[in-house]
Amino acid sequence: MGAKLSGSGGGKYEEEANSSINVTPFVDVMLVLLIIFMVAAPLAAVTVKVELPPAVAKPGTNPPKPIYISIQSNGRIFVQDFPTDLATLGDDLRKQLGTHRDTTHERIFIRGDKDVTYGDFMGVMNMLQDNGFYSVALVGEDNNK
Repeated sequence: MGAKLSGSGGGKYEEEANSSINVTPFVDVMLVLLIIFMVAAPLAAVTVKVELPPAVAKPGTNPPKPIYISIQSNGRIFVQDFPTDLATLGDDLRKQLGTHRDTTHERIFIRGDKDVTYGDFMGVMNMLQDNGFYSVALVGEDNNK
């Protein structure tokens, strides 16, 4: 018997050495570890306790009374407690705001019944924009009580 020292040919069970490394599993593991550390790092932060000095500034003036538009499930519209309709909504809002308030920067709060149709709601929104009221906030029920 002789040993084969060089050349090709070998038997059917002979394997060649594979010198390349498959890095895909390594990258997968590193990405998972990165995500775990990104999520866990803020949770591990120690909160710093600070005793704040008392405020010496005088409190500012009270904000103006907010203006609410209410839309009932049947489509009726109210400005504050006064009924209105889409045609007179802009004028009724200006009456409620008065002349001493800036209507272009005034925030209008919309309270809508949960059964209001999308068309009724969008009609109110479009009428507000047509009359120059661009700062609109939607009011929802606070369930944290």
